[in-house]
Amino acid sequence: MSAAEDNAKRPRGRNETEEERADRMWVELIQEVRVAQMGVQILFGFLLTVVFTPTYRELPDTDRTIYIVTVVLGAAATGALIGPVSLHRLVSGRRIKPQAVSWASRMTIVGLFLLLATTTASLLLILRVATHDPFVPWLVTSVLLWYLVCWFGIPLWARHRHTSR
Repeated sequence: MSAAEDNAKRPRGRNETEEERADRMWVELIQEVRVAQMGVQILFGFLLTVVFTPTYRELPDTDRTIYIVTVVLGAAATGALIGPVSLHRLVSGRRIKPQAVSWASRMTIVGLFLLLATTTASLLLILRVATHDPFVPWLVTSVLLWYLVCWFGIPLWARHRHTSR
């Protein structure tokens, strides 16, 4: 028997109950959220200090608007990425872990999009202040596209390419 035939006869996936699967997925999700939370909390903390610097008072109205939008996006991202922890704590013991995993996963995806927007807006603000060159929007767009490829493009391609329907 060839290796391909042997692999075809092996059972695929895990032999786990719905509750065991939810437990495993919850642990994996929380590990992922920890990484994103760390990034958004550091960025948001930095953003909160900017308004208290002397340079902030000298910013043109456009840059102040970008700053305000960025802070609001950072706050929203923080809320979405901390949401799964609160959800888990409030529904723990209610025997709805599969549903909690589903909702926490959705909050995490929303949080990642908000983190993407926060990071992009932060980069735009920093580069506008650091340099007034007309290439800034092109550079920010390039970084945004890179984020989209890394955070969503490759994972969605892998999901499509390597999972059965």
